[in-house]
Amino acid sequence: MYENFAKLLCKTDKTAYQVSKDTGIAQSVLSDWKRGRSKPKAEKLKILADYFGVSIEYFLE
Repeated sequence: MYENFAKLLCKTDKTAYQVSKDTGIAQSVLSDWKRGRSKPKAEKLKILADYFGVSIEYFLE
């Protein structure tokens, strides 16, 4: 999941910090996803999908 998130960050020239500020998803949550400590819940995936203009499925590929 995080790999696809990272691709979107590159593509949109955004940082995880910007996404955190814009979406309200805590940076610590994003960091936990990156390290594999936790998996995103559906509501967080929905927020990210809407933010980036992609489907939720994009993150699950």
